[in-house]
Amino acid sequence: MAYDEYLGDRIRQTLHDKQTHFTELKMMGGLCFKVDHKMLCGIHIGKKYGDSLLMARIGAIAYEKEIVKAVCLPMDFTGRPMKGYVFVTTDGFDTDNDLSYWIDLCLAFNPMAKASKKKK
Repeated sequence: MAYDEYLGDRIRQTLHDKQTHFTELKMMGGLCFKVDHKMLCGIHIGKKYGDSLLMARIGAIAYEKEIVKAVCLPMDFTGRPMKGYVFVTTDGFDTDNDLSYWIDLCLAFNPMAKASKKKK
């Protein structure tokens, strides 16, 4: 198991509860949830952190507000944090309300997000 399947089930249920159509994509040992062909959020096992992390695409404006929280880390795979993305530690999505909060931030940014270029 490369990612937390229970967290995956919780994200699926939250998106279903919000009546959101989504797709899933397994990538880099994790799981990505997409809405309108754009990354919404995902699950990653943080090697530095040693536990499941929620990857949240929240945009630059929300990033500035949220990154100061103890449960947030810059999303950094390569040594350069990705703008508008955060990792949320397990304490940040412990309850269903906590998880819903992050999913709501992701859904609020999704219409403004740019989709990845399609591979030929």
